[in-house]
Amino acid sequence: MQGQNQQQAYDRGITIFSPDGRLYQVEYAREAVKRGTASIGVRTSDGVVLAVDKRIRSPLMERSSVEKIHKADDHIGIASAGHVADARQLIDFARRQAQVNQLRYGEPVGVETLTKEITDYIQQYTQVGGARPFGVALIIGGIVNGEPRLFETDPSGTPYEWKALAVGADRGDIRDYLEEHYDEGMDLDEGVDLALAALASVNEDGLTPEGIGVATVDVETETFGQLTDEEKETHLAEADLLDTGEDVDDEGEDEDATEE
Repeated sequence: MQGQNQQQAYDRGITIFSPDGRLYQVEYAREAVKRGTASIGVRTSDGVVLAVDKRIRSPLMERSSVEKIHKADDHIGIASAGHVADARQLIDFARRQAQVNQLRYGEPVGVETLTKEITDYIQQYTQVGGARPFGVALIIGGIVNGEPRLFETDPSGTPYEWKALAVGADRGDIRDYLEEHYDEGMDLDEGVDLALAALASVNEDGLTPEGIGVATVDVETETFGQLTDEEKETHLAEADLLDTGEDVDDEGEDEDATEE
């Protein structure tokens, strides 16, 4: 009984390390990320691709209200997995920091600089009593001086740079697919095709243009832009990934609506 009480003490206290050096609340925040639908980032020689699974639970839901891809600055996009409310807070923080950098230095913020500012902010919530960690992971992609950069933020406040990555549900399976098929010489369209194929690899019924989100930041214009439904449908049809059946995920109806 005493051992269980000690375990609960470490479990409840965000500022208390367990005897084996673990912060349980941070690990639980990572589990919240795993409950969210998948988001993928791919870095190519021509730019960065962000792709997300936008799970539609009901035909009555306005699909435009499911936001998992965000514009942080003209040259930076962010995809999220985990608690939507937590993601919105971090996106708003990222946008403010991008504007502060522009006003203070007269130049766009660097992707790595912005990522580290976000992770510094996240890390503060792992060592302050009376608060909880952010239950979300972000994929931050953009262009700096003609160079594509792609980063991940972790609920612990640790940044990682990747060539291609996935966060959220089925992360392991999607990463295996990316490791097998990723090629550093890909162009932007091939990067979009790879991201969609990786999403489809864990969706047996295929994908629909309405059920996914895709955005790119290309090297030539250094501008963030989202693909239209017609463009997404073209990519899916050419890769034979298009789902011609229902686009409503019945299995997701009972899941927590705050997690995406």
